[in-house]
Formats: sequence, structure tokens, C-alpha cells
Amino acid sequence: MKQFDIIALGELNVDLILNQIEGFPEVGKEKFARKMTLTLGSSTAIFAANAAALGSKVAFCGMIGNDSFGDLVETSLQQKGVDTRFLIRQDRYATGATICMSYDEDRANLTYQGAMDYMSLGDINPEVFTTAKHIHISSIFMQSGVKRDLMKILALCKQNGVTTSLDTQWDPVEQWELDYKEVLPMLTVFMPNETELKFLTHSKTLDEAIEKIRPYANAAVIKCGSRGSLLMQKGQPDHMQAALLNDKVVDCIGAGDSFNSGFISKLAAGCPLMECQQYGNMTGAVNTTAAGGTTAFTSREDVERVGRERFGWNG
Repeated sequence: MKQFDIIALGELNVDLILNQIEGFPEVGKEKFARKMTLTLGSSTAIFAANAAALGSKVAFCGMIGNDSFGDLVETSLQQKGVDTRFLIRQDRYATGATICMSYDEDRANLTYQGAMDYMSLGDINPEVFTTAKHIHISSIFMQSGVKRDLMKILALCKQNGVTTSLDTQWDPVEQWELDYKEVLPMLTVFMPNETELKFLTHSKTLDEAIEKIRPYANAAVIKCGSRGSLLMQKGQPDHMQAALLNDKVVDCIGAGDSFNSGFISKLAAGCPLMECQQYGNMTGAVNTTAAGGTTAFTSREDVERVGRERFGWNG
């Protein structure tokens, strides 16, 4: 028996969110923001927190500094029910931070990567690969060390019978340097959204991108926003699962990460991929009923109740 259902391996930072800003920043001038929130950030942290809320035993492997932001990250994960024994804390680099400047329905982000950019395979406790049923890797373009060692990390997972998933997330420098022909055969499931997949494969259309990864992917689930998700499995027909649409969206922050949390929670429990996809669509929809990426995820029972009552989910 493995100790953890899921170990999340990815970026960790704090978010400093500024709202009610008087105007756009200008060099040499000062502006006021009338509201500020300091909170746990990162897509992978949202994924881990929500998977834990859904009842999975989750641990996190990431690098933070020995500083007050690192304290906030560690405490916040623990409060969400995520085991933090594999966090790497050190003095050389500060904990990463993102300044989020919100303007009505849009926002501008500025990120200092800090410690997360330096974590590599040599920093990771080997027990990560022996205590998990599943390892979810995310945001590799934010983590040059993890990206460099990705194939070695995936090989260790295979050697230890650990299933794997990868959500690359956005590439901030927009170079999209990832050899998907090499990486995809090593993964249990690949989890991009449709925009990311087109950039990764240098494709103009989603259909073109799908055909490029088809020979290499064991399975892939592609998040298509309000259209739902598309599941590809080797040797089986593609399956499009329609989205459960919310006509009163609070916000969509973390919806893709919440989809991942539902999908991988079911995968780690041994469920068929189509059932994982249906559950992921539901958890992604529930995410949009509350502000922020984790607010809607208080317990599995509550999430599933909202899924039934608001969206007619019948899983």
C-alpha cells in the first residue's frame, strides 16, 4: 500500500493581489490600490488543495525559501490537508511571489520565480517515488530545474510503478520548448488546455494538434473551456464530454486546476479514464461557483452536492 494517493510536484509561491487600482502603473509615478490580499498562490497548490478536499491523501514536493512567505505557503498547505514533509526549504533563494493587479475582468501579473525555479531531481527526496500511487507534475515552464530533469523524473516514476500526469501550463516566455514526442510516451495522461496544446505542437487548429500528439500519447485529456473536455486514449475513439455550464459564474480562477484535481483523484482511485473525465468536468464547474481557486472545495460531499444541485451531475 502506498502512503499517498497523489504527490503534487510543481511551483509554489504567494499571490499578492491588488484590487480597486486607480490606474495602470507608470514609470516614475505612484498609484494607489484600495484593496490587497496576500494568499497561497500557484496552480499546483490549487490542484493539491482541491484533491485533498475531495478525499485523496495528498503530499506536495516543491521548493520554498526560509522566509515569511515560505511560512505562509507551508501553513496554508497544511490547513488545506496537504502533507508538507517533502517541501524543500533553503536559505539561498527566496520564496516565489506573484503580484496580481486586477482591472475589472482582466489582470496583469508579475512573477518572481525564486526558489521554485531551482528545484531539480537532486533536491527531491527519493521517498517521493516510493510512497505515491500517482505523481502530478505542473507548470514546468516556471521551473527550469524540473523541466531539465523531467525525463529522469518520469523514468523513476515508471521504475516504481507510479502513474503520472503532466499539465505544462502557460510558457511565460512563449518559446514552448518541450519535446512532446519524447515526453508523452512516458506519461499516463497528458493534461493541457487547447491553447497550450496548439502552441506546444506549433499547430493552427486543435484538430491538427491532436493528430500530432496521437502517435505518442498513451492518453490525453484536453481542456476546452466552455465546450468541455476531449479525452484521447490509445486504441479507443476520442470522447468529447460536454461542459457543465454555470450561468452565474463568480470567477474562473483555478477552474483548470480544479478539473485536474477531480480527474486525478479518480485516476488514483483506479477509475476508468472516461469516469475521471466526467468527474473532472464536474469539479471544474463547481470551481466557478465561488471566488478563488479553492473556496468551493470544502469537502467531497459538498462538491458533489453542488454538482448535483447546480449542474445536474449524476455520477
